[in-house]
Amino acid sequence: MGRRSIAALICGALAAGGLAAAGVSALEPRAASASSHREAPLISGQPQYDNTDLYAFVSPDKPDTTTVIANFIPFEEPAGGPNFYTFADDAQYDIHIDSNGDARSDLVFRYTFKTHRKNGNTFLYNTGAVKSLGDPNLNITQTYNIDLLKLRDEKVVARTRVADNVPVAPSNVGKASMPDYGKLRDQAVYKLTGGAQTFAGQAEDPFFADLRVFDLLYGGNLSEVGNDTLKGYNVNSLALQVPNDLIRQSKYQPVVGIWSTVQRKDAHGDWTQVSRLGNPLVNEVVNPQKDKDRFNASSPRYDAQFLKNVTNPEVPKLIEAIYKIKAPAEPRNDLVDVFLKGVKGLNQPPNVRPAEELRLNTSIKPSATPKRLGVLDGDNAGFPNGRRLTDDVIDEALQVMEGFLVGQKTGLGDGVDANDQKFGNSFPYLAQPTSGSRGPLAKGTGNNVRNQLGDGLQATGASGPDTTLIATSAAAGVAGVLLIGTAVMWWRRRTRYRAY
Repeated sequence: MGRRSIAALICGALAAGGLAAAGVSALEPRAASASSHREAPLISGQPQYDNTDLYAFVSPDKPDTTTVIANFIPFEEPAGGPNFYTFADDAQYDIHIDSNGDARSDLVFRYTFKTHRKNGNTFLYNTGAVKSLGDPNLNITQTYNIDLLKLRDEKVVARTRVADNVPVAPSNVGKASMPDYGKLRDQAVYKLTGGAQTFAGQAEDPFFADLRVFDLLYGGNLSEVGNDTLKGYNVNSLALQVPNDLIRQSKYQPVVGIWSTVQRKDAHGDWTQVSRLGNPLVNEVVNPQKDKDRFNASSPRYDAQFLKNVTNPEVPKLIEAIYKIKAPAEPRNDLVDVFLKGVKGLNQPPNVRPAEELRLNTSIKPSATPKRLGVLDGDNAGFPNGRRLTDDVIDEALQVMEGFLVGQKTGLGDGVDANDQKFGNSFPYLAQPTSGSRGPLAKGTGNNVRNQLGDGLQATGASGPDTTLIATSAAAGVAGVLLIGTAVMWWRRRTRYRAY
């Protein structure tokens, strides 16, 4: 893994020279009739490419840097083996930066992955306890590269490899398989000199919400609220921390627009964009069914085609029909600022071209005591000025949709005000993934697995025979029983045939 200094990164990627590739298109993928948690018909069937959430915030412990987190693969069941969760090898995971508000990418951080397998003769993800990312017991591993692309008019003019063969943190199989998962997480944080960092791996899903909203807006009578339906599920995360000066136009124009996309190769070998995400909830509850796949395949500079979805939104009409809360008057120009331009005086760049991007003012310092409702509660370091892990975007979006910015304050919310797991104080800030061994332990002394295998099967952390040997012996015993059973059945059939 080569380490590159920030000075070299800036010079190599932002200077006119470097590995220039002028005229080569990087961001004109073929349109797909193809994000968030299962928000569009086509991408819901392609979870490896589905961007569930995007976060961008000035780093609380390093305010001269910005942290961007893009999550993928919704609803990862922690015990969902034997084929656990990997990034796609045939995809480009891109983080886009618009530094001047023209709805075009100026920088792209491109992640590409490669899967490695040590032993193809076992079904196991790991063949024993995993104590490091290089442990031979970790059978399935991934590595990734990051390329930093500088663009002009959507064409690549410079390309720099800023990270090479970086290891991915694995899925958290369980306590027996990964007794110290925190150590594996720490080993997956890749540092660049100068303050930049990257991480890729599994994490507990930081999005907290009661998704029963889709059952007629919480049951039609608000009886279905207060339950974090994402509790216990994991996601695959990309986290990137970079100096503010690298991504913003200048200290005088500190607002950046950020979004993420995923491209995959189609049958013709061409890159096709299948997922896109900026602000939360836009493609779930702002865009109607007919536009969802097209939005995922489009670029921000073409977002005028979706303008009516913002100025004439469906959600307030549904709330009025079900709960008799009057919808604000249309057209909703207040929502245009939130979703397409940024709030004037806060995170709206000069001469902005309306486009769906997560806009962040990198000059606003992090809050010492973040408020979950962000800007709505006077905390300008929170959503919709970027998005922090602790921002309650469901409540904020509901209240803005219902007219908070035009004087109609409803206090609507889903009853879930915080994530069930605490976030970290340092990069990558995400909570560790829920373990696949969660749940109650076996109890009793009856006819259970422990008694059948004998004293060789010990509790996690206890000294004793190698777990791989135990598993092999147990498997051999099962195979022996099956072999004997098969032989007996064959002998009986043979005897029966002789009788005739």
